[in-house]
Amino acid sequence: MKPLLFFVLLGSLAHAQTSVPAPSIKAGFAYRDITPDIGAEQPGGYGKSYHKTFHDACKVRAAVFDDGTKKVAIIGLDALVVPQKVVTDARAIIAKETGIPPEAVMVGASHSHSSGPVGMVQPGEFDDASDLVKRLAYEESSCADLGYLLRVTREIANAVKAANNSLAPTLVGYGFGTEDKVAFNRRLRMKNGQSWSHPGAGNPDIVEYAGPIDPQVGVIGSWSLEGELMGVIVNFSCHATTNPGGISANWIHYLEQTIQGALDSKAPVVFMQGACGDVTQVDNLSPYRRPAPTEWAQLVGGRVGAEAVRVLLSMPRGGEAAVDFRQKVLPIPRRAPSAAKIAKANEIVAAGRPTGDTTDYLFAKETLMLEYLVKTRPVVDVEVQAIQVGAAVFASNPAEYFVQYGLDIKKGSHFPFTFPVELANGFVGYVPTEEAFGPNGGGYETRLTAYSNLEITGGTKIATGCIELANELKPSPVPERTKVPFGAPWRYGNVPPELD
Repeated sequence: MKPLLFFVLLGSLAHAQTSVPAPSIKAGFAYRDITPDIGAEQPGGYGKSYHKTFHDACKVRAAVFDDGTKKVAIIGLDALVVPQKVVTDARAIIAKETGIPPEAVMVGASHSHSSGPVGMVQPGEFDDASDLVKRLAYEESSCADLGYLLRVTREIANAVKAANNSLAPTLVGYGFGTEDKVAFNRRLRMKNGQSWSHPGAGNPDIVEYAGPIDPQVGVIGSWSLEGELMGVIVNFSCHATTNPGGISANWIHYLEQTIQGALDSKAPVVFMQGACGDVTQVDNLSPYRRPAPTEWAQLVGGRVGAEAVRVLLSMPRGGEAAVDFRQKVLPIPRRAPSAAKIAKANEIVAAGRPTGDTTDYLFAKETLMLEYLVKTRPVVDVEVQAIQVGAAVFASNPAEYFVQYGLDIKKGSHFPFTFPVELANGFVGYVPTEEAFGPNGGGYETRLTAYSNLEITGGTKIATGCIELANELKPSPVPERTKVPFGAPWRYGNVPPELD
């Protein structure tokens, strides 16, 4: 027997033999396949790219918790983003087929850049635009595939239905680990006073990182009363841009593989992406060669997974856990491009797409698409949500959200375990801190595009909303290990030194 498995089984056996109160909570976990076809659009850029090979499956992973009064569903999606309509439609199916109310369902995308065609441009989004803007949107931008979106919608509902059908009494544990060697803030302060995104390793003008990371690995574990692992939820903040080659869940594939392999389990691993709008696996201060894509995916997923295993092995378990939920929609205006910027964009686009460096052309395209969005939908509905599972709360938003805001939400929440979740229940692009728009700001994430355009105070409004919702909920007690009174010393060992 493998040594690690031996200790896991010992821990499970010891726990099963401990007298614990009957659980007040049930849990169920399930997953469904959403792997796209070869030839499907690969999302993640401002132009078109297509999948040519397969690496590993993309999945919907779902967890349902039931405290006897209320139910909640937490769904992790191997996808770049999750369109709001997909969430709305999936919630309606889930409510009809399971009774779980829409506001109790959270759907979060992992932000895998190697996943299926979910957008950024949505079906019909620019149908009423000018012929020029329609061409820029549908023929030159990353577009969602309607058939794939319908499939994802149905599989989200199927996964939740399967998890709901498998509900069983459970013991739940919560924990935080630390992994600070695989995620780095990609914005660097430069000698000119600005902050640049990915200024390049070895750049002599780099002064320091322009922002923090969040090294916490948040973990919830669920076990049957017999000690069998039922499912795991992991929360960590790092872009899923390792792209191991072909269709893939990205480094989340290796996260799941590491946890399941170490614990000899097939229990689903639900990943909920933390606030990582400015955090990736790239260390711009490292002088060393970057790993190859597959090696990089294994490094990030393996180390985060290994830390999750450490947390799972040491967390106390308990059966007392309430579930609850809150939700509200924040109307946040878009930033509009100036007349001068629009005129320049028209000039660049009229000259045609250049060979070589297309940066100016791509962002001119984005400016003209944004002009249409500002005219037709100047205010964006931004959903914030809080879902409680016992002593933990998931606080979500639909942005590529700067990590500092995630840290602010953790600080402002009264829950002992707070898991910020980005790109949930919709997508609104990058939402930087207000400081990033100041004199020492800048960088890619602050660029104004059809994807990223919320007003400068949007991030603060989202953080405030998440904290308020979380603090309307009451945490359940954190499980503790059973204390035992002193009995007697070990007879083998309670002796003085024996010299003869």
